[in-house]
Amino acid sequence: MLEVVAPGPLATVQDLGRIGYAELGVSRSGALDRGALRLANRLVGNPESDAGIEFTYGGASLRAHTSVWCALTGAPAPLSVDGRPVPYGVAFGLPAGARLEIGLPRHGIRSYLAVSGGVAVPAVLGSRSTDTLSGIGPDPLRSGQVLPVGTWRDGSAHGGGTGDLGTTGAAVEPAPVGAGGWGVDFVPASAPGEEIRLRVRLGPRDDWFTDAGELLRHAYTAGQGDRIGVRLDGPPLARAVPGELPSEGLLAGAIQVPGDGRPLVFLADHPTTGGYPVAGVVHPDDLGLLAQARPGTRVIFHGSQR
Repeated sequence: MLEVVAPGPLATVQDLGRIGYAELGVSRSGALDRGALRLANRLVGNPESDAGIEFTYGGASLRAHTSVWCALTGAPAPLSVDGRPVPYGVAFGLPAGARLEIGLPRHGIRSYLAVSGGVAVPAVLGSRSTDTLSGIGPDPLRSGQVLPVGTWRDGSAHGGGTGDLGTTGAAVEPAPVGAGGWGVDFVPASAPGEEIRLRVRLGPRDDWFTDAGELLRHAYTAGQGDRIGVRLDGPPLARAVPGELPSEGLLAGAIQVPGDGRPLVFLADHPTTGGYPVAGVVHPDDLGLLAQARPGTRVIFHGSQR
């Protein structure tokens, strides 16, 4: 088990999301940077779909009640166990009683912590993910909360075996990359620089604008965002059709344009319907970049053929 000593600005349990419930008004949710969560799980020997913890801007602290293997990916942040530094992007042991500190990320926004066995909170509609818009799934983490840990690959119910890691005060050594036997040769940091490039396909309502292709010819700037979406600052898109649409379906990556002409790109906790026209859709594999882009990051859209 893991006790949340301090959750930081926002910490939620996330897996790869709940699929197949959009017709009921339930979005997929799940990790905003899915590649980072998959990688963290591989590093500790979990299936890629296991639940981990998504930290927004770090600043968190956890205490292990049972010994586990851990790995942090996504936005690179300083880590320490009982005051001793441990590496980013490498599986390390967290002995029972030890305290893990996660600092502020140097770049990016969201860091992902995987623990051997996965975070085993109860699943809701087939997923352990927190949906911050609908409130489905576990609440955001709070101080004093204790999280259960699932059964690891070796069958140990608590994740790693106290015989493997010892107790508080024992040396904390990095494990071989891919501690559970899963091959990981390279660990990239999900930390965009000053500019990101996102593949986009125009439509389905690009004909509601005088020239939706302006999206591809101008640079935008990432504004404020959350798990629902990111608003972009830049040249407004002029409307060719007045009025609003009847509500229609939305998906992650949809570039919705409200009346002020400023695009809004939806992320994992998006609403499932909306009445503003959607000028284009960002490629799903590029949404992790946007989720890690801090306010002020330059955003360039380009066609999927480039």
